[in-house]
Amino acid sequence: MFSKSCEYAIKAMIFVAQKSKSDLRIGIKEIARGTDSPEHFIAKILQDLSRRKLIHSVKGPNGGFYMDAQDLKTSIADIVKAIDGDSIYTDCVLGLKACSEKSPCPVHIEFKEIKKSLIKMIETNTIGEFNEKLDSGKFFLKNS
Repeated sequence: MFSKSCEYAIKAMIFVAQKSKSDLRIGIKEIARGTDSPEHFIAKILQDLSRRKLIHSVKGPNGGFYMDAQDLKTSIADIVKAIDGDSIYTDCVLGLKACSEKSPCPVHIEFKEIKKSLIKMIETNTIGEFNEKLDSGKFFLKNS
């Protein structure tokens, strides 16, 4: 449903949020290792999110990425829109250009409710809330 870049972005943001609790700035290498993500993808994605003011970065030897309390209020939808645009709201699940209510693809009607639930989830959940789920110890970001 999300692009690979978007998946990496969400994982990276949650990982940085976890590390930011200790007022740490996290480098690209550590973020990539901590999220099982390719370093070059993470670098590009986080630079873009930093330009969009969804995460903070500091250059230099003590630099890295971090999030403050305001950043934790960022919704998952904000990240999805920054990386993938509005495609989750508008695109056909099969990638058809002409799919619509008047001219639906074979899965349009059945997928409509799933899509509605997914959109609600990304719009109502924040990085901070996902961070709290990780703190519970019941969830993880990386395969062991």
